[in-house]
Parts: sequence; structure tokens; C-alpha cells
Amino acid sequence: MESEANLSLAKNQTYNLVRMKAQHLHDWQMTPDQAKRLQQDLAKKVTRMNEVGDVHLVAGVDISAPDVNGFAKAAVVVLNYPELTPIEKRVVTKKIAFPYVPGLLSFRESPLILAACEELETTPDLILVDGQGLAHPRRLGLASHLGLLWDKPTIGCAKSRLCGKHEAVPPEPGSYAELIDNGEVVGAALRTKADAAPLYISIGHKVDLEAALTWVLRCCRREQRLPEPTRLAHLAASGRLEVTKQTDNKAEQMRLAL
Repeated sequence: MESEANLSLAKNQTYNLVRMKAQHLHDWQMTPDQAKRLQQDLAKKVTRMNEVGDVHLVAGVDISAPDVNGFAKAAVVVLNYPELTPIEKRVVTKKIAFPYVPGLLSFRESPLILAACEELETTPDLILVDGQGLAHPRRLGLASHLGLLWDKPTIGCAKSRLCGKHEAVPPEPGSYAELIDNGEVVGAALRTKADAAPLYISIGHKVDLEAALTWVLRCCRREQRLPEPTRLAHLAASGRLEVTKQTDNKAEQMRLAL
């Protein structure tokens, strides 16, 4: 496993410097059928009530598509809140071990994302995940799986719909329509930018849907469809987010590598 670590901690600010470790809830080597049964068991443990407290740091996580040899890059970017200035980035490159099976992406992606987050020197209060949470056929998408492993508030913020149906979303940013699957509200289609497709927001863990929608909107910059944490994590996973050192002894700054 290769690791790329870029750190930028702003001066004169205090952050939680406890390492981010996941609980050992299960092994990762299993068949797809075993994974589906495990999802059903773990889904019962997801907390759908809001437990988000004071948020000083918010993180986004994402993973690249694997290359021809099966290696992918998982990235986490931590931002301060409410400024939404990135302060830390971690990227790991590792071979994906689990086969591609629709609905089981968390078993492919979680080990890499966990490895990236374990290298963080700060601990985020809230994590936005590029993927589904409750809006999953077995109610355990990547955001919920990671939330249980970390026992921290997570929000699923997906670019496309995996399950459920919804009414048309009004064109104004901030508008949403409930996403309903088998009679259950599993998330919402949220318009974050005018003239852009909605995002699919769902409970990950330790958050309710109202809070999830609120936090996603709070993390969206003007004229951006994606919330800043997952937008930067996507860029980091694709190798397009760098840290550059300034010559005037100020904190390092991250920039988009064009």
C-alpha cells in the first residue's frame, strides 16, 4: 500500500488530535452472499437520530475507480467549519480485494477509506461520504457502513440514485423531494445548484434526514453542485489536489492541480 500524506494545520487553532480508528465489527474476507446477510444485520444498528454536536471539522471521503491492475486511491480531506478551508489531506493507494457486486460497494471501498482516515492527525466531527447511506436496498450503503465502523456521524451524499423514487425537485437551490423505497423514506433528492441535477442525500449514521440536508447545504459553496468536503475528496482521489508551501512562513495551502 502506498500512502500520500499532505498536512496543513492552521496556526493558532486547536483541533482534536486523536487518531481516527475504526472498530472491528467484522472481517472483510467473505462471499457476496455473506456480505448481504451482514448488511442486513448491521443495518439494524444504524442510528437514525441526530447526534451531531458542535462541528469544528468536517471531512469528505471518496475513492477513485481502480486501474487496470485493480489499484485504487482513497482520499479524505478535512476542512475547518464554518470557513470550509482544507487543513489536512490523506490519500492511500491499495489493491481492491472484493469483487464488484452491485449493492456491495462498501466491501470494496471501506478498507481503503479506513486506511486513509487512520493516517489523519485530526479527527473530524462529521463525515460526508460520496456514496449512499440509508438509500440502499438493504439500508446499509457506504456512508452507513463507515459510520458504524467509526461510531461517528456520517451523511451519504451520492451523485446518482441507487433505489427508490421521488417527485420532481423544484428548480431553486435548497429544494428537495423525499426519496421513497418500498413505502419508506430513505433519503431525499436535493437541489444544491440551479440548472444542475440533484444530489441524493441520506442518513449515514447518528444523523436524521433533516440534519443531513442542512449540513450538506451548509457545506456547499456558491455555484457548486457538490459539498466542498466531497468535492475536494474527489479531486484528491483523482490526484488533482495538491499542497503548496508558501514562502512567507504561513500555513501550507491546498490548491487544485490543473
